[in-house]
Amino acid sequence: MTLSIPSLLDSRCVLLKCEYKNSDDVITAIGTRLFDAGYVKDSFVQAAIDRESELPTGLPLAGGINAAIPHTEIEHVIRPALGMATLSKPVDFQNMVSPTETVPVRLIFVLALEQPKAQIEMLQEVASVLQNKELVADVINQNSYEGIIEIFTNTIENSK
Repeated sequence: MTLSIPSLLDSRCVLLKCEYKNSDDVITAIGTRLFDAGYVKDSFVQAAIDRESELPTGLPLAGGINAAIPHTEIEHVIRPALGMATLSKPVDFQNMVSPTETVPVRLIFVLALEQPKAQIEMLQEVASVLQNKELVADVINQNSYEGIIEIFTNTIENSK
C-alpha cells in the first residue's frame, strides 16, 4: 500500500490556526501529539528539532504562504504518521535552500516515517501539494480536520 497524506494524518496530530513563538515550539507541539498517539518514541521531538537546526526545511512558496517539513531519522519512529499545523501568525524557520535566511512559515508537516523509501516518497507528495498555491491557501483556511482530509483526498483523486 502506498502511503498518502490523508492515510497518515491522524486527527489527534493536526493542529489548526495555532500560535507559537518559534519553530521549536511548533515541532514540539506536533511531535508531542505524535508521541501521545503512539507513533513516535520519546526521542523524536528533540531529534526533529536537532535535525531542523542542522538541515532546515523552511520552504518559500509562490503563493506567499510558506511551509516547513521537519522530520528526523527513522529510528525515532514506531509506526508511520504525519502531523500537521496551520498557524494564524507565521513563525520563522530557516530556509532549506539558503540556511542563513529565515522563512516566515504558516503550514508545517512533521513526517514520522519508519522506512527511508517511504520518507522520500512522502516528501515528494508533500512537495507536490505545496506547489499548488490555491490548495495551500485552502488548507490554511480550513477550520476542521475533516475539511483538511477532504482537500487532500480530492487532490489525490484529481491527480490520478
